Amino acid sequence: MQGLTQFWAESDAIGRTVVALLLAMSVSAWVVIVWKTWVLGRARRDIARAVPAFWAADTLDAGRTRLAALDREQVLLPLLQAGTLVEPTGTLATRAALGSQLTRRLREALHRSLAHLQFGQVLLASIGSTSPFIGLFGTVWGIYHALISIAAAGALTIDKVAGPVGEALVMTAAGLAVAIPAVLAYNLFGKWVAGCEAGLEGFAHDLREMALDGAPGAEV
Repeated sequence: MQGLTQFWAESDAIGRTVVALLLAMSVSAWVVIVWKTWVLGRARRDIARAVPAFWAADTLDAGRTRLAALDREQVLLPLLQAGTLVEPTGTLATRAALGSQLTRRLREALHRSLAHLQFGQVLLASIGSTSPFIGLFGTVWGIYHALISIAAAGALTIDKVAGPVGEALVMTAAGLAVAIPAVLAYNLFGKWVAGCEAGLEGFAHDLREMALDGAPGAEV
């Protein structure tokens, strides 16, 4: 802690900006990680429970009620609403065949649901890919700053070089410490989102088939 305090005190505006930026990126990444762990965990469990419960219902209204009770992240209900929507006649949307109308509405609903599940992925990817380079820049700048200070003092000994240079190298480690959790979380969440996407696409496909087949209670 004393070394970090000394590094902060001896650093200039650029070095402090790098430290502040890495700290902000770390906090942002962990906030997103905690939030997405909660959201995707609930979505995965809800899809696994809600879809079978919906198809086990005897009527569409009963299925909608079950879905509303189990779909806490609201990723399945938009698909059901899109698949059972009755659009007003006389518009361009209703000039297409019924199958095309259903495909368009379900595709739009699916994109909205996936956008909710994918939120934050770009931030994690950006932090994971840029923070090591930001840390490396901080190291290079810190070493340069330390060598300038040593040269100005007129004394170049190993004890005067090791301390400032070693503290500057901590910036590289800090950049990696920020990047590694973000990259691991990005890959894990990508796998979870892909699993949810497969479940949502399957549900949308089955809703479309039900609507086209004129299943009892289907509002098509």
